[in-house]
Amino acid sequence: MQEDIEVDVVVAGAGAAGVMTALRASENPDIVVAVLEKSMTEGCNAGVSSGSLAAGGTRFQRAVGIEDSAQRHTDDILSNSGDERHRDLVVALCGVAADYVHWIADELGYPMDVGIDMARKGMSVPRLHADPARVGGGPLMTHLRKELADRPNVALLDEAPVTGLRVEDGRVVGVTGRQGGNDLVVSAGATVLATDGFAGNRALMQEFCAELGDPFHGGVSTATGDSIGWLRPLGVEFRNMSACLRHGQITLHGTRVNPALPWLGAVLVNRRGQRFVDEQAHGYSGLAGVIQAQPGGRAVMIWDAEAQQTAQHSEMMRESQQAGALQTAPDVAGLAEALRLDPRALASALTPLPGRRALVGPFHYAWLTHGVLTTQGGAAIDTRGHVLRPDGTTIPGLRAGGGVAVGLAGSDSSGYSSGNGLLSAFGMGWIIGNDLALGW
Repeated sequence: MQEDIEVDVVVAGAGAAGVMTALRASENPDIVVAVLEKSMTEGCNAGVSSGSLAAGGTRFQRAVGIEDSAQRHTDDILSNSGDERHRDLVVALCGVAADYVHWIADELGYPMDVGIDMARKGMSVPRLHADPARVGGGPLMTHLRKELADRPNVALLDEAPVTGLRVEDGRVVGVTGRQGGNDLVVSAGATVLATDGFAGNRALMQEFCAELGDPFHGGVSTATGDSIGWLRPLGVEFRNMSACLRHGQITLHGTRVNPALPWLGAVLVNRRGQRFVDEQAHGYSGLAGVIQAQPGGRAVMIWDAEAQQTAQHSEMMRESQQAGALQTAPDVAGLAEALRLDPRALASALTPLPGRRALVGPFHYAWLTHGVLTTQGGAAIDTRGHVLRPDGTTIPGLRAGGGVAVGLAGSDSSGYSSGNGLLSAFGMGWIIGNDLALGW
């Protein structure tokens, strides 16, 4: 059976980019929006993220005396990625970040503060914003989806995977999909792709990211890169396809430890008892490659009670504790015995680097490996989310954001800055949705 639907805007995907696009577009009560989501039960990558929104120049920062701006945010990202080709895109996304952080908190009523406890590599000042309880991205996405579902001019369809784009005379005029055994044919004046990246698709990961080996996949299984197959026949340009949001602080239980731990004094030691890296020299994405190169692709992170006091206030640490990934030892001798390492080698490895404090027992520790959370390559877009061909022309009727589109890490995973994923998703959703609300 076929069901025909006509709307003003159709959004493929109800993750961060799709939900923000639909929320902002539906601010215009005369616009009818349909959102097709593959599976809310499986979730989305925003939902399994830390839910940290990077933004410069917010009122939350000013309230605690942090001086920041969209320009400083832009400079920090580009200093880490070196991706000058996408400077205009970074400028555009950083330029709206404070606006949607304020809107989510003030208009949609989701509690927010700035994480002065959330130090990250390459972030010159604290600018990650999250709920005060640090419960992660799941509650944030639940809150935003409820807001969306309550709007009278929005149809939010769950278990309704998009199966393709509808194209007439070179223009995208909607999508096809399925729900409950029925074929859906959706006609729309504007089509927005927000169906996430391809980290859950082993064939595409081997095609574009083979050098990563076979890393643990910490994202959702629905991130299968379906949009790549739809966009290739349209002659779309794809950029930075080998870049990913990697993570070097994945526990062997599949959870993560708090990325702030290196800035709280944590030390990394490999299976030979060697301290092999300055823990603050890499972000968690860049650290993944360093962990990958260690024997067995593993290392143990060690920290003490002082670090634990701060680090424990995150959903990542709570999940790791519940999974049994975090262990304790009373002193260096007990730690060496538990880790099966030579006590003298371990004591040497725990010697603080210049300017760092010495760890004091009892010790906390977790064995870590490397993983991939999301991909960072995707369709080339302009600063308004229009999808580009190699010659710079756009695909009429089509926009894209979030994991479908090129990210902000540059050509290499080490160029990823904390918060870039949700910045790309929420930021482009904000831009596209505002345009559509105005009839652009």
